[in-house]
Amino acid sequence: MRPAEWHRDSAFVDGQWRPAESVVSVEDPATGEAIGTAADSSAALVDEAVAAARRAFDSWAATTARERAAHLAALHRELQARRDLLVRTTVAEVGAPVRVAREAHVDLALDIVGYYVDLIANLDDGPIEQVGNSLVFREPAGVVGCITPWNYPVYQLLIKVVPAIAAGCTVVAKPAELTPLTAYLVADAAQAAGLPAGVLNLVPGRGRVVGEAIVTHPEVDLVSFTGSTQVGARVAARAATTLKRVALELGGKSASLVLPDADLATAVNATVDSATLNTGQTCSAWTRLLVPQEAYDDAYQLACARAGELVVGDPTREETDLGPLISAGQRESVTGMVARASAAGARCFQPPLVLPERGHYTAPVVVGGVPPEAEIAQEEVFGPVLVVLPYRDEADAVRLANLTVYGLAGAVWSADQERALRVARAMRTGQVDINGAPFNPAAPFGGYKQSGYGRELGRHGYEEFTQIKAVQL
Repeated sequence: MRPAEWHRDSAFVDGQWRPAESVVSVEDPATGEAIGTAADSSAALVDEAVAAARRAFDSWAATTARERAAHLAALHRELQARRDLLVRTTVAEVGAPVRVAREAHVDLALDIVGYYVDLIANLDDGPIEQVGNSLVFREPAGVVGCITPWNYPVYQLLIKVVPAIAAGCTVVAKPAELTPLTAYLVADAAQAAGLPAGVLNLVPGRGRVVGEAIVTHPEVDLVSFTGSTQVGARVAARAATTLKRVALELGGKSASLVLPDADLATAVNATVDSATLNTGQTCSAWTRLLVPQEAYDDAYQLACARAGELVVGDPTREETDLGPLISAGQRESVTGMVARASAAGARCFQPPLVLPERGHYTAPVVVGGVPPEAEIAQEEVFGPVLVVLPYRDEADAVRLANLTVYGLAGAVWSADQERALRVARAMRTGQVDINGAPFNPAAPFGGYKQSGYGRELGRHGYEEFTQIKAVQL
């Protein structure tokens, strides 16, 4: 039986549910069936939500950090009470395997909420520094528009909304139209936690209507957007008409660079796992494996072997590694890019799997025999596809790592940590892991080049939603 929480027809505005003019169906990508509904909001509802956020701003911004921490602690408790439903809903609307939904979507997001509660509970509301006869204060940026993608819906929503609220901002949020259901659960939690009216407003709907209205609204002070580089460029251009600040977390084509002294099997297996996490629908995935020329054949075979071990199928089963892609259109995009690479002479290995007849499934793919300038080695596929590329020496490896227009994440593998750190510093990317170091949600995350600008997570993610004031004495 499908939960009643999956059938919605409203936007959450000024602490109340406001019916939208129409609704849209939400599809389960594992079956192609409609599993719920969400509001198809209008620009007029955005106007109401922004007005509510503006009315709430002065009083919310005037609260102390400790008071905001208490409100967010209540939100955290309500979200934890909905943990199992958040996991189930993520599996249903994203198609994420249940283990991935639990660990990478929901539990990580809840941990980050707890981090921000602790961060601001210990903040001093006074000046952050004194420079000569000036006191320097950090103040909330204002009304924030948060526009989130479909691949990690609850995680992406919370890592924007929570630090914005923690900083004293009020928020108008738009979830992706493909995955709005977890966002409704967050709004439910905010209402149950007694978050003051207007501090968080949720307006589900289409990007060209709701997203456009948020980005261009003169009363929105800052927009935080996660999505494709193409849409991010439009967001920045449209936001410029009102000179509002923009934080963009966009596409990636991250390199996993294996130095000659590294443990090849460990590096390759970890890279395949990264490239296929969340069925490859992860902007920071390591989707290019760079290996020494002499180790290329071995690396390619190791990658194929690891891809062949992955379980593709029903995302509700604990043993599943890869579920479906989000939509039929996304599957066509991924398979089309692989087909073009194959037609151009690439070696494209796919495990001989029997895929489910229903749903938007595809097998993992390991691609070799392509030049580093090839489309599949340059463009974000957003599916479980790994490209293996050889390099001549360390300088060539760094050159290849930096060859794309993206710079979001990356990895370096070496037995020599100092060497690995030197190479990591040479990579033009926002975050690099050395030898499979664990993800740190307290560290800043964001891109170089066409992967965007601004930072999420940690103290830097909090500061993104603030502005600086100097007061001369």
